[in-house]
Amino acid sequence: MQPLFLKPVFKERIWGGTALKNQFGYDIPSDKTGECWAVSAHPNGPSTIENGPYAGTTLDKLWSEHPELFGNSKAEVFPLLTKILDANMDLSVQVHPDDAYACTHELGELGKTECWYIIDCKEDADMIFGHNAKTKEELIQQTKAGQWDNLLRRVKIKPGDFFYVPSGTIHALCEGTLVLETQQSSDTTYRVYDYDRKDEEGNLRDLHLEKAIAVTTVPHQGTVTVPKIEKKEDATITTYVESDFFSVYKWDVVGKSTFATDNHYLLLSVIKGESSLVHQEETYQLNKGTHVIIPVGFGEFELNGDCQLIVSHA
Repeated sequence: MQPLFLKPVFKERIWGGTALKNQFGYDIPSDKTGECWAVSAHPNGPSTIENGPYAGTTLDKLWSEHPELFGNSKAEVFPLLTKILDANMDLSVQVHPDDAYACTHELGELGKTECWYIIDCKEDADMIFGHNAKTKEELIQQTKAGQWDNLLRRVKIKPGDFFYVPSGTIHALCEGTLVLETQQSSDTTYRVYDYDRKDEEGNLRDLHLEKAIAVTTVPHQGTVTVPKIEKKEDATITTYVESDFFSVYKWDVVGKSTFATDNHYLLLSVIKGESSLVHQEETYQLNKGTHVIIPVGFGEFELNGDCQLIVSHA
Protein backbone atom coordinates (compact mmCIF):
# COMPACT_ATOMS: atom_id res chain seq x y z
CA MET A 1 0.00 0.00 0.00
CA GLN A 2 1.55 3.25 -1.22
CA PRO A 3 0.40 6.81 -1.81
CA LEU A 4 -0.42 7.35 -5.49
CA PHE A 5 1.62 10.23 -6.96
CA LEU A 6 0.04 11.76 -10.06
CA LYS A 7 1.42 13.30 -13.23
CA PRO A 8 -0.84 16.21 -14.22
CA VAL A 9 -2.24 17.08 -17.64
CA PHE A 10 -1.89 20.69 -18.86
CA LYS A 11 -4.41 22.59 -20.97
CA GLU A 12 -3.65 25.63 -23.11
CA ARG A 13 -6.31 28.33 -22.91
CA ILE A 14 -6.83 31.71 -24.56
CA TRP A 15 -6.72 33.24 -21.06
CA GLY A 16 -3.74 31.22 -19.74
CA GLY A 17 -0.25 32.34 -18.80
CA THR A 18 2.96 31.11 -17.14
CA ALA A 19 2.07 31.08 -13.42
CA LEU A 20 1.92 27.28 -13.36
CA LYS A 21 5.60 27.26 -14.31
CA ASN A 22 6.67 30.27 -12.30
CA GLN A 23 4.95 29.30 -9.05
CA PHE A 24 4.97 25.50 -9.21
CA GLY A 25 7.85 24.67 -11.52
CA TYR A 26 5.67 22.66 -13.90
CA ASP A 27 6.90 21.92 -17.41
CA ILE A 28 4.06 23.65 -19.22
CA PRO A 29 3.47 23.44 -22.98
CA SER A 30 3.34 27.20 -23.69
CA ASP A 31 2.93 30.67 -22.18
CA LYS A 32 -0.83 30.28 -22.70
CA THR A 33 -1.23 27.41 -20.24
CA GLY A 34 -4.40 27.93 -18.24
CA GLU A 35 -5.15 24.64 -16.50
CA CYS A 36 -3.33 21.92 -14.62
CA TRP A 37 -5.60 18.86 -14.39
CA ALA A 38 -3.86 17.54 -11.32
CA VAL A 39 -6.10 14.70 -10.13
CA SER A 40 -8.23 13.65 -13.08
CA ALA A 41 -9.89 10.53 -14.41
CA HIS A 42 -11.92 12.47 -16.97
CA PRO A 43 -11.55 11.17 -20.54
CA ASN A 44 -10.57 14.65 -21.74
CA GLY A 45 -7.39 14.53 -19.63
CA PRO A 46 -6.71 11.65 -17.25
CA SER A 47 -3.68 11.98 -14.99
CA THR A 48 -1.17 9.13 -14.69
CA ILE A 49 0.18 7.28 -11.67
CA GLU A 50 3.94 7.91 -11.37
CA ASN A 51 5.07 5.43 -8.72
CA GLY A 52 4.72 1.91 -7.36
CA PRO A 53 3.08 -1.12 -8.97
CA TYR A 54 0.55 1.04 -10.86
CA ALA A 55 3.12 3.39 -12.45
CA GLY A 56 2.07 4.34 -15.98
CA THR A 57 -1.61 3.57 -15.34
CA THR A 58 -4.13 6.35 -15.90
CA LEU A 59 -6.43 7.17 -13.02
CA ASP A 60 -9.59 6.20 -14.93
CA LYS A 61 -8.17 2.75 -15.61
CA LEU A 62 -7.04 2.34 -12.01
CA TRP A 63 -10.54 3.29 -10.83
CA SER A 64 -12.15 0.57 -12.95
CA GLU A 65 -9.54 -2.17 -12.41
CA HIS A 66 -8.72 -1.68 -8.72
CA PRO A 67 -11.88 -0.47 -6.97
CA GLU A 68 -10.53 -1.74 -3.64
CA LEU A 69 -8.17 1.27 -3.56
CA PHE A 70 -11.23 3.51 -3.50
CA GLY A 71 -13.36 1.60 -1.00
CA ASN A 72 -15.21 -0.32 -3.73
CA SER A 73 -17.21 2.78 -4.57
CA LYS A 74 -20.47 2.24 -6.47
CA ALA A 75 -19.87 5.35 -8.61
CA GLU A 76 -19.39 4.51 -12.29
CA VAL A 77 -16.66 7.11 -12.74
CA PHE A 78 -14.09 8.72 -10.46
CA PRO A 79 -16.24 11.54 -9.11
CA LEU A 80 -13.76 14.37 -8.52
CA LEU A 81 -11.38 16.54 -10.51
CA THR A 82 -8.70 18.76 -8.96
CA LYS A 83 -7.31 21.60 -11.07
CA ILE A 84 -5.02 24.58 -10.69
CA LEU A 85 -6.13 27.50 -12.87
CA ASP A 86 -3.96 30.40 -14.05
CA ALA A 87 -6.31 33.21 -15.02
CA ASN A 88 -3.78 35.45 -16.75
CA MET A 89 -6.75 37.11 -18.45
CA ASP A 90 -10.47 37.18 -17.63
CA LEU A 91 -12.23 33.85 -18.15
CA SER A 92 -15.51 33.78 -20.00
CA VAL A 93 -18.65 34.32 -17.95
CA GLN A 94 -20.13 30.85 -17.62
CA VAL A 95 -22.48 28.51 -15.82
CA HIS A 96 -22.57 24.73 -15.31
CA PRO A 97 -25.51 22.29 -15.30
CA ASP A 98 -26.52 19.96 -12.48
CA ASP A 99 -26.37 16.16 -12.74
CA ALA A 100 -29.89 15.73 -14.11
CA TYR A 101 -29.52 18.30 -16.91
CA ALA A 102 -26.04 17.14 -17.88
CA CYS A 103 -27.09 13.49 -17.98
CA THR A 104 -29.94 14.33 -20.35
CA HIS A 105 -28.25 16.90 -22.57
CA GLU A 106 -24.53 16.00 -22.40
CA LEU A 107 -24.44 12.26 -23.10
CA GLY A 108 -24.46 11.15 -19.49
CA GLU A 109 -21.81 13.59 -18.28
CA LEU A 110 -21.87 14.58 -14.60
CA GLY A 111 -23.02 18.02 -13.61
CA LYS A 112 -20.47 20.49 -12.31
CA THR A 113 -20.54 21.88 -8.83
CA GLU A 114 -17.13 23.26 -7.93
CA CYS A 115 -15.23 25.33 -5.40
CA TRP A 116 -12.20 27.61 -5.45
CA TYR A 117 -9.35 28.24 -3.06
CA ILE A 118 -7.59 31.49 -4.04
CA ILE A 119 -3.86 30.66 -3.98
CA ASP A 120 -2.78 34.06 -5.24
CA CYS A 121 -4.22 37.10 -6.96
CA LYS A 122 -3.23 40.61 -7.89
CA GLU A 123 -3.96 43.48 -5.54
CA ASP A 124 -7.58 44.64 -5.54
CA ALA A 125 -8.64 41.59 -7.59
CA ASP A 126 -12.24 40.57 -8.07
CA MET A 127 -14.33 37.90 -9.75
CA ILE A 128 -17.82 37.51 -11.15
CA PHE A 129 -20.07 35.55 -8.80
CA GLY A 130 -23.80 35.60 -9.44
CA HIS A 131 -26.25 37.90 -11.19
CA ASN A 132 -28.93 40.48 -10.37
CA ALA A 133 -31.86 39.18 -12.44
CA LYS A 134 -34.98 38.48 -10.38
CA THR A 135 -36.74 36.37 -13.03
CA LYS A 136 -35.82 34.24 -16.04
CA GLU A 137 -37.46 36.85 -18.26
CA GLU A 138 -35.21 39.55 -16.83
CA LEU A 139 -32.17 37.29 -17.26
CA ILE A 140 -33.06 36.70 -20.93
CA GLN A 141 -33.74 40.38 -21.58
CA GLN A 142 -30.49 41.64 -20.04
CA THR A 143 -28.45 38.90 -21.70
CA LYS A 144 -29.84 39.65 -25.15
CA ALA A 145 -29.34 43.39 -24.62
CA GLY A 146 -25.76 42.89 -23.43
CA GLN A 147 -26.42 44.71 -20.15
CA TRP A 148 -23.51 42.98 -18.45
CA ASP A 149 -22.62 45.73 -15.98
CA ASN A 150 -26.16 45.66 -14.61
CA LEU A 151 -26.54 41.89 -14.73
CA LEU A 152 -23.30 40.52 -13.31
CA ARG A 153 -22.25 40.66 -9.68
CA ARG A 154 -18.60 41.25 -8.80
CA VAL A 155 -16.96 40.39 -5.49
CA LYS A 156 -13.52 41.32 -4.18
CA ILE A 157 -11.08 38.48 -3.53
CA LYS A 158 -7.75 37.98 -1.76
CA PRO A 159 -5.32 35.07 -1.26
CA GLY A 160 -6.75 32.50 1.14
CA ASP A 161 -10.40 33.11 0.21
CA PHE A 162 -12.65 30.14 -0.51
CA PHE A 163 -15.80 30.06 -2.65
CA TYR A 164 -18.36 27.29 -3.10
CA VAL A 165 -19.85 27.44 -6.60
CA PRO A 166 -22.93 25.23 -7.01
CA SER A 167 -24.18 24.25 -10.46
CA GLY A 168 -26.46 26.97 -11.81
CA THR A 169 -24.21 29.80 -10.54
CA ILE A 170 -23.05 32.34 -13.12
CA HIS A 171 -19.36 32.99 -12.45
CA ALA A 172 -15.96 33.89 -13.89
CA LEU A 173 -12.42 34.16 -12.60
CA CYS A 174 -10.77 37.41 -13.58
CA GLU A 175 -7.30 38.53 -14.62
CA GLY A 176 -4.43 37.90 -12.23
CA THR A 177 -5.88 35.00 -10.24
CA LEU A 178 -4.35 31.61 -9.38
CA VAL A 179 -6.85 29.11 -8.02
CA LEU A 180 -7.04 25.52 -6.85
CA GLU A 181 -10.39 24.14 -7.98
CA THR A 182 -12.11 21.06 -6.62
CA GLN A 183 -15.06 19.99 -8.76
CA GLN A 184 -17.20 17.15 -9.94
CA SER A 185 -15.50 15.24 -12.75
CA SER A 186 -17.12 17.12 -15.60
CA ASP A 187 -15.96 19.19 -18.55
CA THR A 188 -19.32 20.78 -19.36
CA THR A 189 -19.35 24.59 -19.45
CA TYR A 190 -21.97 26.90 -20.93
CA ARG A 191 -20.53 30.26 -22.00
CA VAL A 192 -22.73 33.27 -21.35
CA TYR A 193 -20.38 36.08 -22.39
CA ASP A 194 -16.78 36.22 -23.59
CA TYR A 195 -16.04 39.97 -23.91
CA ASP A 196 -16.30 39.62 -27.71
CA ARG A 197 -12.82 38.07 -27.78
CA LYS A 198 -11.56 36.33 -30.87
CA ASP A 199 -9.47 33.17 -31.05
CA GLU A 200 -6.17 32.82 -32.93
CA GLU A 201 -8.06 32.41 -36.19
CA GLY A 202 -10.04 35.60 -35.66
CA ASN A 203 -13.32 33.90 -34.75
CA LEU A 204 -15.59 34.72 -31.85
CA ARG A 205 -15.84 31.82 -29.42
CA ASP A 206 -19.17 30.00 -29.26
CA LEU A 207 -21.74 31.00 -26.66
CA HIS A 208 -24.34 28.61 -25.25
CA LEU A 209 -27.07 31.02 -24.22
CA GLU A 210 -30.08 28.71 -24.51
CA LYS A 211 -28.56 26.04 -22.29
CA ALA A 212 -27.01 28.62 -19.98
CA ILE A 213 -30.34 30.32 -19.35
CA ALA A 214 -32.02 26.95 -18.83
CA VAL A 215 -29.63 25.90 -16.04
CA THR A 216 -29.02 29.25 -14.30
CA THR A 217 -30.49 29.55 -10.82
CA VAL A 218 -32.84 32.57 -10.72
CA PRO A 219 -32.74 34.55 -8.55
CA HIS A 220 -29.09 34.01 -7.63
CA GLN A 221 -28.65 31.97 -4.46
CA GLY A 222 -25.64 33.39 -2.66
CA THR A 223 -23.46 30.89 -0.81
CA VAL A 224 -21.43 32.01 2.19
CA THR A 225 -18.66 29.70 3.38
CA VAL A 226 -17.99 29.75 7.11
CA PRO A 227 -14.73 27.86 7.69
CA LYS A 228 -14.41 25.62 10.74
CA ILE A 229 -10.90 25.63 12.23
CA GLU A 230 -9.39 23.11 14.62
CA LYS A 231 -5.90 22.34 15.92
CA LYS A 232 -4.39 18.85 15.67
CA GLU A 233 -0.86 18.34 17.00
CA ASP A 234 1.32 20.60 14.80
CA ALA A 235 -1.41 21.17 12.23
CA THR A 236 -4.33 23.53 11.74
CA ILE A 237 -7.27 21.92 9.92
CA THR A 238 -9.71 24.24 8.14
CA THR A 239 -12.95 22.67 6.94
CA TYR A 240 -14.43 24.70 4.10
CA VAL A 241 -17.30 22.60 2.81
CA GLU A 242 -18.93 19.23 3.40
CA SER A 243 -21.47 18.79 0.61
CA ASP A 244 -23.19 15.97 -1.25
CA PHE A 245 -20.43 16.17 -3.89
CA PHE A 246 -17.22 16.66 -1.93
CA SER A 247 -15.63 17.77 1.30
CA VAL A 248 -12.70 20.18 1.11
CA TYR A 249 -10.15 21.09 3.77
CA LYS A 250 -6.90 23.01 4.16
CA TRP A 251 -4.13 21.45 6.22
CA ASP A 252 -1.48 23.84 7.54
CA VAL A 253 1.35 21.72 8.94
CA VAL A 254 4.29 23.20 10.84
CA GLY A 255 6.09 20.26 12.44
CA LYS A 256 4.71 16.72 12.80
CA SER A 257 1.10 15.60 12.67
CA THR A 258 -0.61 12.25 12.24
CA PHE A 259 -3.55 11.71 9.91
CA ALA A 260 -5.68 8.75 8.84
CA THR A 261 -7.78 7.90 5.79
CA ASP A 262 -10.72 6.46 7.76
CA ASN A 263 -13.27 5.29 5.18
CA HIS A 264 -12.32 7.83 2.49
CA TYR A 265 -9.63 8.01 -0.14
CA LEU A 266 -8.01 11.42 0.09
CA LEU A 267 -6.83 13.81 -2.62
CA LEU A 268 -3.84 15.87 -1.41
CA SER A 269 -2.43 18.88 -3.26
CA VAL A 270 0.58 20.74 -1.85
CA ILE A 271 0.15 24.45 -2.58
CA LYS A 272 2.91 25.81 -0.34
CA GLY A 273 6.12 24.54 1.28
CA GLU A 274 7.24 20.95 1.51
CA SER A 275 6.89 17.94 3.77
CA SER A 276 7.73 14.30 4.14
CA LEU A 277 4.95 11.72 4.31
CA VAL A 278 5.89 8.81 6.57
CA HIS A 279 3.95 5.54 6.42
CA GLN A 280 5.03 2.19 7.85
CA GLU A 281 8.70 3.22 7.93
CA GLU A 282 8.58 4.43 4.30
CA THR A 283 9.19 8.12 3.61
CA TYR A 284 7.85 10.02 0.59
CA GLN A 285 8.72 13.61 -0.33
CA LEU A 286 5.92 16.11 -0.90
CA ASN A 287 6.92 19.34 -2.66
CA LYS A 288 4.91 22.34 -3.72
CA GLY A 289 2.87 21.23 -6.74
CA THR A 290 2.75 17.55 -5.71
CA HIS A 291 -0.61 15.79 -6.02
CA VAL A 292 -1.27 12.49 -4.26
CA ILE A 293 -4.15 10.10 -3.65
CA ILE A 294 -4.14 8.27 -0.32
CA PRO A 295 -6.07 5.01 -0.90
CA VAL A 296 -8.71 3.56 1.40
CA GLY A 297 -7.07 1.21 3.89
CA PHE A 298 -3.82 3.17 3.95
CA GLY A 299 -4.20 3.74 7.68
CA GLU A 300 -2.28 6.30 9.69
CA PHE A 301 0.47 8.44 8.18
CA GLU A 302 2.58 11.31 9.39
CA LEU A 303 3.33 14.63 7.72
CA ASN A 304 6.56 16.24 8.84
CA GLY A 305 7.51 19.66 7.51
CA ASP A 306 6.23 23.15 6.83
CA CYS A 307 3.52 23.02 4.18
CA GLN A 308 -0.02 23.88 3.16
CA LEU A 309 -2.26 21.34 1.44
CA ILE A 310 -5.76 21.39 -0.01
CA VAL A 311 -7.37 18.05 0.79
CA SER A 312 -10.64 16.63 -0.51
CA HIS A 313 -12.71 13.50 -0.69
CA ALA A 314 -15.95 12.46 -2.36
